[in-house]
Amino acid sequence: MSKLAILEFPDPRLRTRAAPVEHFDAELKQLVADMFETMYGADGVGLAATQVNVHRQVLVADMSEGRNEPLALINPEILEKDGSQVYQEGCLSFPGIYADVTRALKVKVKARDVEGREIVVEVEGPLAVCIQHEMDHLAGKVFVDYLSPLKRSMLLKRLEKQRKQAVGG
Repeated sequence: MSKLAILEFPDPRLRTRAAPVEHFDAELKQLVADMFETMYGADGVGLAATQVNVHRQVLVADMSEGRNEPLALINPEILEKDGSQVYQEGCLSFPGIYADVTRALKVKVKARDVEGREIVVEVEGPLAVCIQHEMDHLAGKVFVDYLSPLKRSMLLKRLEKQRKQAVGG
């Protein structure tokens, strides 16, 4: 397995809409394994293929304490949403940046597993937020798109400042 490079905002490739997966093969299984390794290595709880410059509808998530409940969803589609919650979200493509985002409290998602079998998962709370966040990536959307223009501008300035400090500028 290898760690994949995570694209960071404002990389325009983060705005690419992912195509449905059509072939459930060894290459897909390797992509999912590499995405889990990358996500765990970056101390993340979710990762969309778009974030590693693979524009296919694949996302991985694991919000368990023991990092032992991996969930891979291929060609995910939300069937039902219920309720509302505000959750402070971060993103591996926006290192060190967090913001409150309002999303559905519960979601019912139809997807395929790595073998191509149809699965339906019903989740709520933080995992529901995570899945909605990663599905947005597959549609070319990022979490700061939910913020007011002022809040978004402030966060993006902070991100730019962090980058300049990181390179010693």
